[in-house]
Amino acid sequence: IPGFETLATSLMKQTIKNNGVADISDLRSICVEAGVNMIGCQMTVDLFGFSRADFIPEVKEYCGAATFLPMAQRADVSLFI
Repeated sequence: IPGFETLATSLMKQTIKNNGVADISDLRSICVEAGVNMIGCQMTVDLFGFSRADFIPEVKEYCGAATFLPMAQRADVSLFI
């Protein structure tokens, strides 16, 4: 639906602001500063027609859920979105 992505983004930003949660750029900066290993979801990249150039340089690896789950099992902390 034309304009849906913009609307959804605006609503999400407003919800974040209304609930006093740090915004995405702040959270991303904190993660980069802390040395978090950020992994992009390859299926999302493919599905939405993104390229790796669309992501911040700190996302150095891309994989699907089947590859990520064994990695997450061995990690101290992991987040799959």
